[in-house]
Amino acid sequence: MTSMTPETSAGEGDLFEGDPAMFPDQNRGGAPAAFRAEPDGFDRVPPQDRDAELSVLGGMLLSKDAITAVVEILKGYEFYKPVHETIYLAIVDMYGKGEPVDPITMKEEFTRRGEITKIGGASYLHTLVQSVPTAANAPYYAEIVRDKWKLRQAIEAGTQVTAMGYAQDADPAEVIEASAARLLTLQASFDMGKDPAGWDTPMEELIEAWEDDQAAGENPGLPMPWEDLQSMLCTVPGHLVILAGRPGMGKSVALLDLMRHLAVVHDRPAAFVSLEMARRQIMNRLIAAEAEIPQHDIRKRALDDGQWKKYDKVRDRITTSPLRLIVPPGGITVPQIRSALRRWQIEDRLPNALAIDYLQIVKPDGQGRGGNRTNEVDAIARGLKEIALEFDLPVFAAAQLSRQTTGRESKVPQLSDLRESGEIEQAADAVILLHREDYYEPESERAGEIDMIVAKNREGSTGIVTAGFRGRFSKIEAMGQDF
Repeated sequence: MTSMTPETSAGEGDLFEGDPAMFPDQNRGGAPAAFRAEPDGFDRVPPQDRDAELSVLGGMLLSKDAITAVVEILKGYEFYKPVHETIYLAIVDMYGKGEPVDPITMKEEFTRRGEITKIGGASYLHTLVQSVPTAANAPYYAEIVRDKWKLRQAIEAGTQVTAMGYAQDADPAEVIEASAARLLTLQASFDMGKDPAGWDTPMEELIEAWEDDQAAGENPGLPMPWEDLQSMLCTVPGHLVILAGRPGMGKSVALLDLMRHLAVVHDRPAAFVSLEMARRQIMNRLIAAEAEIPQHDIRKRALDDGQWKKYDKVRDRITTSPLRLIVPPGGITVPQIRSALRRWQIEDRLPNALAIDYLQIVKPDGQGRGGNRTNEVDAIARGLKEIALEFDLPVFAAAQLSRQTTGRESKVPQLSDLRESGEIEQAADAVILLHREDYYEPESERAGEIDMIVAKNREGSTGIVTAGFRGRFSKIEAMGQDF
């Protein structure tokens, strides 16, 4: 195996489509001049391996098996020298058409395209073949090329982070957030396999995947404490589910119940992000619901012996459950949520579901601040849906309904009552409107009941699921259970 020695000549072209005003002199996969030059004037060359690049292309010109193996590793942009990317893409194109690939056929192809001079002439193609020790090692050389590209990507990311830090009007929190997102995005991009977006997935493969899913048996969807609602929604990864209601209607109770049921009852990781309660308040509600101890007694710290016994019975179950309660200091933006999930993804700690309480108080990101409020909420709703799809998990978010519900004779909420944004309804896979008669009429015949009105359901039917609202225990239970 020959040693791959980096070339010492600089390449051309851009690795990233960055801001040319910010990085006017970046070269292919490199860094601005200020970061390429040593104090003594020595030019620092971005990571590359000319011999590996030559050997990859030479192997592909000698063997179609090498082509098949290399295309699983490289896309073309990983080459440091633009001419090598041009040759690589031409080889892949010819191979894809079923044409023979060798120095002679490629010379004819480049001549036909008028690019034979651009790639250094026919002699350069023969040089590629002569430089490869053996075509069988082409995949190994391709890994070297990809690793050098990753290093250039890391250098570029670091340069961009440095530039943000030096900006005169830089906000430290925003710079740190953007830096973390940039670096975590870079890590995630390195982990992507072949055709991650499905651009080239044939229908036969999709059909086979569908058949495998059907053969796996019934999919009840994400476990919920209310069987009728679970059956109606059949919530799966990628869904955005909105639970909407007026203040005090039970949105937070419903969200925490969902995550508590998933983590404590089914031992599946769940994350509850609260933007309006302290962690102590959430813990009070969690223990009240699980141990069935009135919240009032917990808040007063006035538990009697019987209540302590109830707590003792559930303590281990709560302690060992994979539930995370998150209260971000100073609020949170969609990019910050994405960054946290990306870190968990890298650490293999993604939850099975994420709950956000609540949507309209998620902070707009730096670009959205000071803008139109409707546009800000639209962007937040779209961002949460994108997160559900990107991380392949269901996202539940509470949303506030407008005051117009209280001004009508019928207080039953409608989709049009969603406050400040039509995009919430558009982005959601399901919208559940919460309604309690006793919220408006304490002496109602339906006191203690809550209607979960499925007003939108992209993958199923709509309807109403009625459950028992046990406010003093911060709990919603399926009808028919002993209260």
